[in-house]
Formats: sequence, structure tokens, C-alpha cells
Amino acid sequence: MRIIKENLRQYGIYIALVLVAILFQFLTNGVMFRPANITNLVLQNSYILILAIGMTLVIVTGRIDLSVGSVVALAGAVSGVFIVNLGMPVWITIIAVVLMGVVVGAWQGFWIAYRNIPFFVVTLAGMMLFRGLTMIILDGQMIGPFPTSFQIMAAGFVPDFLHIGLTSLNTTAVIVCVVITILFIVFEIRKRIVSKKFEAEILPLPFFVAKLIFITIAINLFAYWFGNSNGIPTIMVVLGALVIAYSYMSNKTVMGRHIYATGGNPKTSDLSGINTKRVVFWVYVNMAVLASLAGMVFTARLNAAMPRAGTGFELQAIAAAFIGGASPYGGVGKVVGAITGAMIVGIINNGMSIMGVSVSAQQVITGLVLLAAVIFDVLSKNRKEKQTAKAEAETE
Repeated sequence: MRIIKENLRQYGIYIALVLVAILFQFLTNGVMFRPANITNLVLQNSYILILAIGMTLVIVTGRIDLSVGSVVALAGAVSGVFIVNLGMPVWITIIAVVLMGVVVGAWQGFWIAYRNIPFFVVTLAGMMLFRGLTMIILDGQMIGPFPTSFQIMAAGFVPDFLHIGLTSLNTTAVIVCVVITILFIVFEIRKRIVSKKFEAEILPLPFFVAKLIFITIAINLFAYWFGNSNGIPTIMVVLGALVIAYSYMSNKTVMGRHIYATGGNPKTSDLSGINTKRVVFWVYVNMAVLASLAGMVFTARLNAAMPRAGTGFELQAIAAAFIGGASPYGGVGKVVGAITGAMIVGIINNGMSIMGVSVSAQQVITGLVLLAAVIFDVLSKNRKEKQTAKAEAETE
């Protein structure tokens, strides 16, 4: 039971997601779980989910990035000029916008990491600088429409390659979800066997089985939802690849361990030989690249580049990371948790929109949820510190 108590915040956020979804299923008279609404929910929140991944890593280092909303707008503006005004190919535009993100991240990362300028000042300045550049590029005008080849990244669906013809279901979506379920179960069992072999801490068997059942049900719900709609959204494939790649990087690589070490204890990390300046630099580069990707997705979904695009996105990404378990003190946070936090906020906003609740009220609810998450984190940290101090006193 100790491992469950130590990871209460991690497991609690998944329980909260389920409870919130079920609550709004009843409050919206069954509209929440309709296949069309689930697809719309994924598409609506895709760019926030992308931003939340990068923001989590920034927060893990003990910092934040206030400029991502403006970078989203700048990426959309550059995409509009290149594709609509200049007629450049979509693939060249995507590469150019990603490279722009590298430059933006390197600019901010340099001042924060190597010149010790406070991250709040640098990213606040970046928020104003990149928003201003967006307005100059667009000259206050909206650019659009975009070609279908660009829109497909945000509004497209994976073709039903495996359609059988005996049912109206999207066969490809169903088969993909079933394969993912099998792979997940095999991977988790293999992981448990290896952990047990090396005498590492593992979940008690009943909880492990419950975890497998819960996630299997969740995946097959998506099989039902996507199978009864247009299929798997293209952006879902992109998000899946990002979650897998960043989860692996943060949990299984040296770079990932360095990121957590930098946020957990910077002085000790420096003394142990970790180049914390380089870690912070690349975390900000990564954040800007993901913000550029999110900007293209957002622009593709709207089918237009606008001067005010991305306003407030940085706050939504920060909220998703904190609600998903990231600590404001740094050193704690997971990519999957951030995705879960973003989906909680998305479900709340989507559900209240269906119910006809005003945007102002939605912001109030989101703010309260964020405050509750941070309060829970602070109280948990204080309790752990007291328990550690008590244990040390008893040892002495």
C-alpha cells in the first residue's frame, strides 16, 4: 500500500478524469459520450495537449514559459504567409516553422540558461515580442483559406484501409484500438515480470489487474467512439506519437533524468556533473518547437491565421500541467499526467458549453480546479517533509 500512497496524486488524477467525465455525461443528458462529441473534444483540445507536453518539462525544471501563446500565433502567421501568400509547398512550410521554433527557443533559452535572466522576465518579454511580430507580419489582417493538405493535420482522419463492408463501423479504428490493447497488456505484464525479477517495487496484484482492466476499457471505448464516427483523427496519431516519445525520453533516457534532477535540486545536479544550463536551454528550445507545431495545428483547424490566435494558451497549458500532477517547486511531473490534466479541463469546458454555461463561468471553474490541484500538491509536500523530519528525529 505504501507505493499507492506515495503515488496518490498520480492515480488520483485518473480517477478524477473518470468522475468528471461521468458527471458531465449525466449533466449533458448523454451528449458527452456521443462519438461525434468525443471526436470534437479531441480536435478542440489537440493544440493544448501538445503545449502541455512541453510545458510539463519546463515546469519540471522549476520554470514556466509565458510566451507559448504568442509563439502559436507567430507560427500561424508564418504558415499563412508561406502557404497562402507565397504559395510554398506545405512540407517546406512545416520544416520552416519548426526551424523558426528552434530559433525562438534558442533565443529565450540563451538568456535564461546562460545569462541567468529570470525566466519570468524573458518569457514575458517574449510574449509581447512574438505577439508584436505576428501583428506586423499579418498587418492586422486574417490570412486564409489554407489548402486541404495543410488542414488535414488538424481536421483529417485516418482512412478506413481495413474496411470489411459487413458493418458500418470504421474497421481500421476498431482494429487499431484492439491491437493497442493487446500490446499494452503484453508490455505491462513484461514490465512487471522484469521489475519483480530485480526486486523493484510493483503494484499489488489486485491493483495491477484493476489497472489493466481500466485502461483496456478506456482504449476500447475509443474503439467504439472512433468506430462509430469518421475514424481516428490524424492529430490523435500525432499526439500518440508525442506522448510515447516524450514519456520514453523523460523516464528512460539520461536527458530525462537530467531534467528531473535539474528541477529537483539544481545545486546538487551541478556538483554531480550535470550541465544544468544546457538542460534548461534545450527544454526551452523543445517548448518553442512544440508551440510552433501547436500553432500550425490551431491554424489548420481554424483554416485561417489570425493576429490574436493563441491568446491565453500559455495559461491553459500551465493549468493542464499543474492539474496533471506537476509540482510548482519543480522536479515532479509526468507527460501522461499533463495530458490527463488537459483532458479534465477540456471535458469541463466542453460539458459546460453543451449545457450553455458562459465562458466566464468556465474560467471560474477551471481556476478553482487549478487552485485545488496546487493546494493538494503543497499540502502533500508539507506532509512528506514533516514525516521525513520526524523519521530523522527518531533515528537520532
